[in-house]
Amino acid sequence: MNQPGAMGDFLRKRRNALTPADVGLMDYGTRRVPGLRREEVAMLAGMSVTYYARLEQGQHINASDSVIDSLARALALTEVERKHLADLSGNKPRNPKASRNRPDQARPGTKRLVDSMRVPSVVLGKRTEVLAWNQAGHRLVASHLAFEAPDTPSERPNLTRMLFLDEATRSLYPQWRAEAGRAVASLRLLSGRFSDDTGLAALVGELTLKSPDFATMWAEHPVENCMSGNKALNHPQLGALELGFEVLTVPDDSGHRILTYTAEPGSGAAAALDRLQRPSLTLARDGAELGQAV
Repeated sequence: MNQPGAMGDFLRKRRNALTPADVGLMDYGTRRVPGLRREEVAMLAGMSVTYYARLEQGQHINASDSVIDSLARALALTEVERKHLADLSGNKPRNPKASRNRPDQARPGTKRLVDSMRVPSVVLGKRTEVLAWNQAGHRLVASHLAFEAPDTPSERPNLTRMLFLDEATRSLYPQWRAEAGRAVASLRLLSGRFSDDTGLAALVGELTLKSPDFATMWAEHPVENCMSGNKALNHPQLGALELGFEVLTVPDDSGHRILTYTAEPGSGAAAALDRLQRPSLTLARDGAELGQAV
């Protein structure tokens, strides 16, 4: 993954999204292009126009922390965006083994933790692939797939790929565009953090080629650390659900995360999630048995 090129793209996107008023500058006359000029960003960041132009052209890597901080101030970046810019700059240690496209594995302890949880839970790898899930998590997000699918690397579901390329998953989200935008922003953050991972780069390449929606969203270079929030689902058996989600990050350098879903106590959604816990459940909708266990 070309990180100097990605850094330049990110800087251009953020520069073009700002107006002079956003950063306290006077605007004189009509502008031929939207956003700030390179000269204005360079002035705000306290660097030469030539140096900033080279950053946008991908000619500089390993930018110092002070340069990153200056650019973050000039472009009014959030803390998440500032961290992403630092990742793209190459100013971090590289792990040569990270470039190998090796299948990942969830730790046994992580699997036991997820199995013991009373809420739908999914273990994700750094490429957004499913490393493990409990029964409720599987039934909630991918009941049309085999529960054992994560055990075989070549058959592992990938939540981002499914969101864009799998019709059953796409139909699960009535607010699909918002869900897809959140997924792309999160994947952008991962692509900066794990820039040497060829599997992650291959996923981005595949989705760019196969999904025009993904290609358009990716080109906007959104960045968001999606750790909690709400999701609307239209489950094929349980119907419409409003759920909260939390992402728990495993405290190591693996990039593994545990995605959990919860509902307000006493709500219809909470009752639906309780039904997902039953070992031999035949799911029903509107009081009618569907006749097949999920």
